[in-house]
Amino acid sequence: MTDVPRHTPFLGPDAPVPIDRPFTSAEARAAGVSRRQLATWVADGLLITPIRGVAYAAQLADGLELRAACLRLVVPDDAVVTDRTAGWFHGASMVLAPNDHLAVPPVSMYRSRAGYRLRNDLTQSGERTFLPGEVVQIGDLHVTSKLRTACDLGLLLPREQGFAGMDAMAAIADFDASDLVRLGDSRFKGYRGVRTFRGTAPYVDGLAQSPPESVMKLRWRDCQELPLPVPQVPAKGPDGWFYLDLGVPDLRYAAEYDGPQWHGPERQEHDRARRSWLVEHEGWIVDVFTASDLWGPGAHVERRLRAGIVAARRRFGGLTWSGQDRGP
Repeated sequence: MTDVPRHTPFLGPDAPVPIDRPFTSAEARAAGVSRRQLATWVADGLLITPIRGVAYAAQLADGLELRAACLRLVVPDDAVVTDRTAGWFHGASMVLAPNDHLAVPPVSMYRSRAGYRLRNDLTQSGERTFLPGEVVQIGDLHVTSKLRTACDLGLLLPREQGFAGMDAMAAIADFDASDLVRLGDSRFKGYRGVRTFRGTAPYVDGLAQSPPESVMKLRWRDCQELPLPVPQVPAKGPDGWFYLDLGVPDLRYAAEYDGPQWHGPERQEHDRARRSWLVEHEGWIVDVFTASDLWGPGAHVERRLRAGIVAARRRFGGLTWSGQDRGP
């Protein structure tokens, strides 16, 4: 088989795989396309692989219809799509696991047919039960509702990943932290993971722009001696308003997370100019955090947050904060 030239903008009609719909790896192999060739097209950006075993041409517009078509290829008729896959299907792509851009994620689903059990048990019995309204039918697919998906992520995943998943779901849904708290105290009472769920659900606001930003918000909240962070703080700029990831407006202190999705190389000069203007003209202190501040041997986000708050207080006359304005 002849390789598609790398200068080609997209796969064309002469490609041996469909370009108007998703297809499975097995279908591609049946058409004579090797695993190596598929991997090359993925690496070159010609194919997108949203879930394991499924790919589609990069020129196809992402959306609910395309995601449903991907899932139909691999989800049995008796299955309910759950967890991260349900979040991705609903449109919250940020619920995908760390490094899922490096290794294609498997599909999360629960099969109701006897003999099939969850790989990740949510209850002690290893079974999953759904109440009316917790599973929705979209076309011919059965998927956990947005609220149930958020709850499953918060219950099932490690603390920080679960919180980031709930935050991502809240950004696309019509529920808020109070709904999660209510379910944690009633519907999921006694479930595995509910104690952690109850500890983080009140902080969900759906305003984070990325999972690491959600994690940074949670780490700040864990520093109980610090003032509560305000998400998406408006700050007056020369031609309008800037919005800072997290901050304390009264102290004019802000913390921003720079990740490749929102603050890549093409945005660096804009971000630098924006922050410099706020520092020089509006008196803000803006600390910038990256992945190395959150994870790994050099992680010290809490120490930097504390130091930033101290510097902001001292700049305002050295007043000692009493803790009375922290809130409940």
